[in-house]
Amino acid sequence: MHFLKFDWNPTSGIEIIGNFQLHFYSLMWVTAFLLGWYVMKRIYEKENVSLEYLDPLFIYTVLATMIGARLGHVIFYQPELFQQDFLSIFLPIRTKPELEFTGFQGLASHGAAIGIIIGMYLYRKKYNYKSLIWILDRIVIPVSLGAIFIRIGNFINSEIIGKVTDSSLGVRFIQDEYSKREAIQLTGINNPKEAYNAIANNPQFQNLLDAVPYRHAAQLYESACYVFVFIILWVIYTKTNKKDNPGFLFGLFLALLWTIRFFVEFVKEAQVDDRATWALNTGQWLSIPFILVGFYFMFVYKGSSKKA
Repeated sequence: MHFLKFDWNPTSGIEIIGNFQLHFYSLMWVTAFLLGWYVMKRIYEKENVSLEYLDPLFIYTVLATMIGARLGHVIFYQPELFQQDFLSIFLPIRTKPELEFTGFQGLASHGAAIGIIIGMYLYRKKYNYKSLIWILDRIVIPVSLGAIFIRIGNFINSEIIGKVTDSSLGVRFIQDEYSKREAIQLTGINNPKEAYNAIANNPQFQNLLDAVPYRHAAQLYESACYVFVFIILWVIYTKTNKKDNPGFLFGLFLALLWTIRFFVEFVKEAQVDDRATWALNTGQWLSIPFILVGFYFMFVYKGSSKKA
């Protein structure tokens, strides 16, 4: 059965001016943060915590997530950028081979997780109204919701693609197979968007389309699983007394999310080519410590959620 197979050749953003484009991936991040703010507002209202603490929490979370995610990607997957294109580490651009606005690309979820934990520690030092573990137990709920949209953004961007498959779930990622420059050269069409559309729809370039393999939509698999992580956390928080067990929700989040990540990695392409022969890929090795820490907070940790 092949009824679910399809070609993916999206418009990745809205053209503004010149090379500047408002990327849908960036909009997914904005959506994630705004929904996260709304969920935390519900939590603060439910627990009678002053909303004056909410906006600073939002700012700390945004900065910690973006800085952690970007540095995590560079450290874990592209350390060569420190020498080859230093500005691209901190700005939504690349300068080589030419200056181009790329939006928020090259972000690692492991780095984001570490960044959020550090960010919440710094936030708690300045705003001393609840314990750090109380904040972590609650911040993971909107974080799990945001993760859904980030992976949808990855799919829109045709990045973090899956391995080649002959299953009925295969997707042909045309824009991953051919760079903009390659699409222009192979079709003779100077506009990248038109070149990609020609590969996807023009029978003259059927050979180019046929050369694109079907792959697992690993981003969507992961996103769908994160829906359940969010639902589980929200139900446990609202319907049980587990939220009063310090560290339980934080640990459950770590165990669930990174276990999902560990198994989805089996159908993902390795993000670093020279590590493709490893027994486990980089994402899996990085996930294992988070899972173990999650179990520790669920079953061992006996701290207090009271203000310290």
